[in-house]
Amino acid sequence: MKDYKKLEKMSKQIRIDALKMISAANSGHPGGSLSAADIITVLYFYEMNYKVDDPDWPDRDRFILSKAHCCPALYAAMAHAGYFDIKDTLKFRELGSPFQGHSSKVHLKGIETSGGLLGQGLSVAIGIALAGKLDKKKYQVYCMLGDGELDEGQVWEAVMSASKFRLNNLTAIIDSNKIQLSGKVKDIKPLNPLVDKWKSFGWNVIEINGHNFKKIIWAFKKAKKTKHKPTVIIANTVKGKGVKFMENKWEWHGKPPDQDQLKKALSELK
Repeated sequence: MKDYKKLEKMSKQIRIDALKMISAANSGHPGGSLSAADIITVLYFYEMNYKVDDPDWPDRDRFILSKAHCCPALYAAMAHAGYFDIKDTLKFRELGSPFQGHSSKVHLKGIETSGGLLGQGLSVAIGIALAGKLDKKKYQVYCMLGDGELDEGQVWEAVMSASKFRLNNLTAIIDSNKIQLSGKVKDIKPLNPLVDKWKSFGWNVIEINGHNFKKIIWAFKKAKKTKHKPTVIIANTVKGKGVKFMENKWEWHGKPPDQDQLKKALSELK
């Protein structure tokens, strides 16, 4: 799917379904789910190789959602890709549901690793990328992190390891929406100069508008052509993208919309 209008339509639907899940559970993280939706759309409907009827296909590309609390966007994308019925995702966060509040490999086929504590996903992605090199596989590994997640020290240990092992089959994606749990990233723990930091750790760095489909596709293509080093895509995004009263508001990091707010949000997206 390279029709940008189709990708945009899919990303809007993913946002709609993510909000419906969060509303049904009366719990979840709308802000980061909405900011990540366009990148996840490109991954599942343009970039990655996978087989819905064979989730454990050895040659599949792998996607690690390190910021696993934003799994509603991932569940919606997987549903529309054909892994399961979108109606089932309305059991989000129910006791015993496969659609846990943080994505769980144990509960749901197609999820590559269980999430929870921030900062761990890139380390897992490195292990998978190393295994691919050892097994002489051609699959790509993609790992999405939040910018607030970069506060975690384990991330930077992983960044050093990926560079050391020259993992050009690994692409990290920073959903840089500039906001975390309780405020702006720059006020809590400033990250700049972020591009220079990743470059100094030996990574190929690409900075883009994370809501521009043409730029997202271009960045993934450029990452695949990079030799002897991993790539990080710093995707500048908007927290709560697509819903005006949620955009750039830290309060919507982890607050579900009530019924009136949901109705208003859905009308904007539609």
